[in-house]
Amino acid sequence: MRITPYLISPVVPAVHAAFQDPLMHQWHIMAAGSEEEAAGWITRWQSGWKDERQAQWAVVDADTGELRGRVALREIMLGDGCAEVAYWTVARARGRGVAVRATTTLTRWAFDEIGLLRLELSHATASEASCRVAEKAGFAAEGTKRSALLHPDARHDMHRHARVRGD
Repeated sequence: MRITPYLISPVVPAVHAAFQDPLMHQWHIMAAGSEEEAAGWITRWQSGWKDERQAQWAVVDADTGELRGRVALREIMLGDGCAEVAYWTVARARGRGVAVRATTTLTRWAFDEIGLLRLELSHATASEASCRVAEKAGFAAEGTKRSALLHPDARHDMHRHARVRGD
C-alpha cells in the first residue's frame, strides 16, 4: 500500500467507480454522479491543501497503482493543532486492513511531521467496520453526537473518537 497525492486524470474514473458502490452511499454524504463531479472533488481537495485547510491522499496498491481508498485530514486548524481524520476504501479493499494502515500512517505523519496535537475521527454509530478501524488505529472512543449528520437515508448518530500526540 502507498499513499499518494491525488492527480486528476488517472484517479477520476476510479473515484467515480468507488462511489457507485451502495455501501459508499450508505455511509457517505457525498455521491459522485459523474466523472466530472469526481474531478471537481479532486480539484477542491487540491485547493484545500494549498489553503492548509485539508489534505487528501489516494491510497493505492504499491505494485499496481490501483486505487484502494482515500485518507484525509479535514478541518485542519494549525493554530490549535487539531484536525479530523477521514477515510474510505473501495469494495475489494475492505476487510484487508487498508483503512487501518492508511489511517495509522496518516496519524503518524500528522503528529510527527506537521506537529498536530489532536486528531478526531467520526463515523455513523451503525458502521461497526468504521468503529473497528478507529479502535485498531488507536483512536479512543469519546462519545456519541446524537442526530449529528444527515445521510441520504436519515439523520445518523455519530461516534466520536480521538487520538492525541503521545497516545
